[in-house]
Amino acid sequence: MNASSTSLETLAIHGGTPVRKKLLPYGRQSIDDEDVQAVVEVLKSDWLTTGPKVGEFEERFAEHVGAKDAVSFSSGTAALHGAAFAAGLGTGDEAITTPMTFCATANCILYQGATPIFADVSPDTLNLDPDQVSTKLSSHTKAILAVDYAGHPAALDELGALAHRHGALLIEDAAHALGAEYRGKYVGGIADMSVFSFHPVKHVTTGEGGMVTTSDPGLAETLRRFRNHGISSAARQRQEAGQWYYEMVLLGFNYRLTDIACALGLSQLRKLDANLARRREIAAHYKTAFQDLPAVVLPAVRDQVNPAWHLYPIRLQLEMLPVGRAELFQGLRAENIGVNVHYIPVHLHPYYRERFGHKEGQYPVAETAYERLISLPMFHSMTDEDVRDVVKAMRKVLSLDQWKYAGEGERTQAFGLGN
Repeated sequence: MNASSTSLETLAIHGGTPVRKKLLPYGRQSIDDEDVQAVVEVLKSDWLTTGPKVGEFEERFAEHVGAKDAVSFSSGTAALHGAAFAAGLGTGDEAITTPMTFCATANCILYQGATPIFADVSPDTLNLDPDQVSTKLSSHTKAILAVDYAGHPAALDELGALAHRHGALLIEDAAHALGAEYRGKYVGGIADMSVFSFHPVKHVTTGEGGMVTTSDPGLAETLRRFRNHGISSAARQRQEAGQWYYEMVLLGFNYRLTDIACALGLSQLRKLDANLARRREIAAHYKTAFQDLPAVVLPAVRDQVNPAWHLYPIRLQLEMLPVGRAELFQGLRAENIGVNVHYIPVHLHPYYRERFGHKEGQYPVAETAYERLISLPMFHSMTDEDVRDVVKAMRKVLSLDQWKYAGEGERTQAFGLGN
């Protein structure tokens, strides 16, 4: 090793001491005694599922986001499927969506026998670009399915206007964006339907679970029937009315969320404002800590938007770094910083390549972003020490000399040459 590197703190990937002793994940749940007690009370009650906590959770959630109705589902994916069904998607129909998302966003279109049509994303937010969407509209378009990537709302007004002029619906995949604000309104009360997830890494968790919000009573009724086998009444309604008779009016699924999960959701929902505030504190700290690093592109925030910060995705200026994204990713993981990558563009997954003939180069903004993205840890129970560890590890791993003098077999390009 070159003598000039002896003063450096050796990277963990090269045998040095990690910044942390234990892995810090990119996201995780936060459960307290109040949450546990809420679940215990339901376990001791008469209703474990399709009981009073379901309606209570739905009502509180709708109030929080400013929608008339909220319909709970067993997962975020089930909620997306419900929204696609309620939108009337079927064989021969198309829905325009983004490649920069988890595959469930596009899969729900396929569940209905319709075809997902991808449009590229805006370079700043990595959300659906309305200009690109406008070129994909056709007589078969029945919905635009936008994603609030990382918790930054999509261009909801522009996309909604495009959809409605074309006789289509705007479905918002808001799985990342509970609590986000867009032009003075909360996400969840703007699109025709907004879909949320309660997976453990989200702002509020029910273990697994999802919700669709809408202010259209017809859509809400269809969603309720779809998640309950297509049956027009609920078991609790029939019991309270002393009736046994029920009718199946459409082909639905068992996508119900339990009272156990809804009790946890109600308890978690009371903490949402505090959770959001903490995530925004962490995002502000990251911005301050990394704004002097020319090789790091920080997440963009548009005017009149207050993101929910489900993720904190940075983009690397690889042409300014001595090694590629893979080496930097592994370097951070070796320091016990549980970075991740969000997302592999959907059209590049083998299933989509083989079924639809998608290939690299079709959506250059999304694809270029993917090659440079790394998601830093972001969750509301992170401590100040956790945040400092992320900052320390980032600065350590991004140091030129750490790689320049790594030893035989390591890449040694000078700063700004190659990737």
